[in-house]
Amino acid sequence: MKYRSFGSTGFQVSALGFGCMRLPTKGDPAAIDEGLAMRMLAYAVDHGVNYFDTAYGYHAGESERFLGRFLENGHRQRVKVATKLPCSRVEVREDMDRILNEQLEKLRVEHIDFYLLHGLRKERWEQMLSFDVLSWLERAQADGRIGYLGFSFHDSTAVLKEILDAYEGWDFCQIQYNFMNEGYQAGTEGLRYAASKGLGVVVMEPLLGGWLVDPPEPIQRIWDRASVRRTPAEWGLQWVWNHPEVSVALSGMSSMQQVEENVASAERSGVHTLTAEELDIVARVRDTYKALCPIPCTGCRYCMPCPNGVDIPRVFDGLNRGVMYGNLEEARRRYLRMEEGQRASACMACRLCEAECPQGIPISEWMPFVHRVLGEGMSYDPEACPA
Repeated sequence: MKYRSFGSTGFQVSALGFGCMRLPTKGDPAAIDEGLAMRMLAYAVDHGVNYFDTAYGYHAGESERFLGRFLENGHRQRVKVATKLPCSRVEVREDMDRILNEQLEKLRVEHIDFYLLHGLRKERWEQMLSFDVLSWLERAQADGRIGYLGFSFHDSTAVLKEILDAYEGWDFCQIQYNFMNEGYQAGTEGLRYAASKGLGVVVMEPLLGGWLVDPPEPIQRIWDRASVRRTPAEWGLQWVWNHPEVSVALSGMSSMQQVEENVASAERSGVHTLTAEELDIVARVRDTYKALCPIPCTGCRYCMPCPNGVDIPRVFDGLNRGVMYGNLEEARRRYLRMEEGQRASACMACRLCEAECPQGIPISEWMPFVHRVLGEGMSYDPEACPA
């Protein structure tokens, strides 16, 4: 395993981190396939992965509990654990202590190594400041319940800089970054700014929520023309690892094959190892993807649950796949097999989901369009798509 400096903390972190948001399940997101997941995490630890990331809400609250059981099996001393304060659940200051203590119990630890404010955007950051969250973090750090302080982020570069400059106690931050998002949210500018301040930078969505793993034919043809043979997943990961400012790339793995392939890829990783020719290939793939995909949904499910029952990520995935793979008829069949209340037609345009969407998608505008295409058989016209 290759290791990198985690900012100014002195910790050497594995290039690959294990994201515990997409563990294998038995159908229900809360029903983690514990036997398989245990073997996957153990394989990762045995091959040098030493950073495990979870959060209060992952797998409907079961991810932290599962990770706690895994740590008890002799792994606690070999790994660092990161979890997050669910800022959206904080209504009064006392909630922060209650939630943190609950997380310690679920993880079966007395100390959380890396603790993040989850999903900061400008409005949420200002709300957390109203609870005097920074002094609370320092108190929880002083009493030994948490170690290094950070935040995960979904907003503009300017807001990232505002948050970084507001507090000297940040040790790290977590940003979305991949070859499709160089100029989106924090982007390359934000990545470099955070690193310049001595922070460790954790990259989430290096494969855009798995969107870059199984490409349509026009994309695969570009990869196939490269002189270096890599899977699409490895191309995406190596592009992230090519940046010296990146401390660790998280992958939300859901099969043993993914763990084995990503561990092997991490062992081949390095800074400034991609040639100009390889970077040009990635740029061509990026341009082709942008020309193909109508909705920039990563399937993170931050928009869920919908109060009206719409399965927003599944609806969007249906249209995206139908368009990208040129098979709208199959997309329509899958859409009509969904329960009626889960389809786009059940959307009431309340816009609550839009406030939670890291990608800034105008969900309420897309829903009637998707239903007309997939539910009513309207021809897909890219010119008619919502902005």
